[in-house]
Amino acid sequence: MDSMDSLNFALGTIPFGSTVSPEDSFAILDRFAEAGGTLLDTANNYPFWLEGRTGDESEQTIGAWLAARGNRDRMVLSTKVGARPAVPGDRTLDSAEGLSREAIAKGVEGSLRRLGTDRIDLYWTHIEDRSVPLEETLGALDELHRAGKVDRVGASNIPAWRLERARALARSNGWLPYTHLQLRHSYLRPRPWARLPEGGHTQVSDETLDYVRHEPDLTLWAYSTLIFGAYTRPERMPEAYDHPGTAARLRVLREVAGELGATPNQVVLAWLMAQGIVPIVGVSRMEQLEEAVGAARVKLDQELMARLEEPA
Repeated sequence: MDSMDSLNFALGTIPFGSTVSPEDSFAILDRFAEAGGTLLDTANNYPFWLEGRTGDESEQTIGAWLAARGNRDRMVLSTKVGARPAVPGDRTLDSAEGLSREAIAKGVEGSLRRLGTDRIDLYWTHIEDRSVPLEETLGALDELHRAGKVDRVGASNIPAWRLERARALARSNGWLPYTHLQLRHSYLRPRPWARLPEGGHTQVSDETLDYVRHEPDLTLWAYSTLIFGAYTRPERMPEAYDHPGTAARLRVLREVAGELGATPNQVVLAWLMAQGIVPIVGVSRMEQLEEAVGAARVKLDQELMARLEEPA
């Protein structure tokens, strides 16, 4: 788990400056910092897929807030490169910038400018780009680290075998290795082989979880942790989660939440945090943030963890 982190979850900021106004974004960020939160997760393309948006909005809003509050050194900035459309107005990943040395060098300068900082604490490759040799991508990231622009690096939406290959390459070349991994993960799991409708989302696998458990220097960050609000609004549950295991796990989840006087969302987040996983919690309203802050106080002992794990 990240030692810099006091709340143990990262604030997801996709809608900041777009569907959440700058004023409301500032209020949420203020409360997050007041509660002891330090991890801010964004990307250089949030939310490019919305009509009329460029992908600048989230980083720009965070940068404006950091400048207004003068608290850059208190926060841990996490942003990403690779999935920003190279064609303005493209709302798909078809023209994604990719992970070439040139794209990474250009991408980091854009993020630094929008965030109003001279360094990024945790810089992610947002997607895979198999058209570019891993050596080129890793070498480019190491150059940024040596230049003081990037502290640590992570890989998002990548299978375990590619991550292991990248880490081995970095070790053998003396480059900065990936120490963070970001994938879609929650208490409920989709059916095996189910195709997720969200473009670019990569679901965590049992193999990846096993790999992370046996790599002490590797931290897993999980996105879509609350499955678009489906734990409290069943009509939002994606079709891929429609299987008998979901019903069994929801039943236990609600029992445990009731016994602890917590919400199902809070138990899901506590379950992730108890495993050393950093949940990314996307927030668009203050009450959602307060619920997540409350989750950091929910403690699951071994017996409760075992009960939650029992249903397949």
